Amino acid sequence: MTESPLLEVRDLEKHYPVRSGLLRRVTGHVEAVDGVSFDVREGETVGLVGESGCGKSTTATTLLGLEEPTGGEVRFDGEPVAELAGDDRDRFRRRAQIVFQDPNSAFDPRLTVGESVAEPLAIHGLDDAERRREIVVDTLERVGLSEADADRYPRAFSGGQKQRIALARALVLDPDLLVVDEPVSALDVSVQAEILSLLEDLQTDLGLAMVLVSHDLGVVRQVCDRVCVMYLGELVERGPAEALFDDPRHPYTEALLSAIPEPDPAASADAVELTGDVPDPSDPPAGCSFHPRCHCVIPPEQFDLDPGAFRSVFDLRLAVSGGDVDPDAFEDTATVREAFGVPDELGDDDAERILTEAAEAVAAGRVDAASDRLDAFESVCEREGPRLEPVADGSNGDRDGTGDGTRRAACLRVGDRVDR
Repeated sequence: MTESPLLEVRDLEKHYPVRSGLLRRVTGHVEAVDGVSFDVREGETVGLVGESGCGKSTTATTLLGLEEPTGGEVRFDGEPVAELAGDDRDRFRRRAQIVFQDPNSAFDPRLTVGESVAEPLAIHGLDDAERRREIVVDTLERVGLSEADADRYPRAFSGGQKQRIALARALVLDPDLLVVDEPVSALDVSVQAEILSLLEDLQTDLGLAMVLVSHDLGVVRQVCDRVCVMYLGELVERGPAEALFDDPRHPYTEALLSAIPEPDPAASADAVELTGDVPDPSDPPAGCSFHPRCHCVIPPEQFDLDPGAFRSVFDLRLAVSGGDVDPDAFEDTATVREAFGVPDELGDDDAERILTEAAEAVAAGRVDAASDRLDAFESVCEREGPRLEPVADGSNGDRDGTGDGTRRAACLRVGDRVDR
């Protein structure tokens, strides 16, 4: 593995305009990717992980130039991808390939498998049909298929076999970088194992650099050297896979890892439960984008509250301030507390007094008064947007993805930056 990155992504942005009204004027933007940075070196696999809609696939297509970035820069082998043209652009297209998510819709049903796999060769100037056939057959055999399969149509193959064909089409140009988008999400578990094993073998044999896009943390742990965790278009944590899985430092990463099924029935069930929904990327929250759901949201300094208790109070605060509370639904303060999971006692006299007054106001239909009282529970996470900061956990000798030798997380709890 060389020191110089093959792929460098710096502050990559992809925003989509939101249009409304009769004249379809731009009234806002969906920030699908917002300031993403990472590197990929020869022979290594970097994973992009997160929930559906977090911007993983958009990052993948934008870094390859399939979509024009709104901001930032992508360099491939030292050259800015956005500035490539003519033969240089064609050379980049040959060296960087992608395997899309759904193998069932990846092929023209009118073409045989051999024709589909040979198409990139023809596009890039290989006119010798016999030579194209030789390369196609060799590539199909490399991914576990046979020469006879070249003359069959895609409908004759299973999902796992179609994924092998998709890999063959991506590899037929002998690329240096392979972007693989959810390669096993549509496959049975037994077939998933075969495809993952194939990817590992291909990387070893061909020296490929890979970007693996997935929401499946089990897959990422099996094949990735480093991991970038995305939430609402941003990177919230990145670092070596082993360190990240053993000791997640961002609450969102912790929640993702806790959702991995544990095959041991005797294992303790300590899954992290996230409240609320993923915010609208066209109207992201102020401060930390994860704070509306975070189980570790930071309480105000003047209160001594258990994290779980503060989370329940904070949920009430967000609901009231957002106008999502129906006063007619509550008979008294007890029903307000029960609806939001607030404990009978908060353990802090001042916090208990303010919460009681706010709950009484909600039950009485005085939502504005309740909102004023609950402002006392404002969190620093609502005010300040965290940056990716070095994680002081002894892993500083590990490469984090941009070559500075430091694992990073975007959380106000990382380091000594919290100013409540």
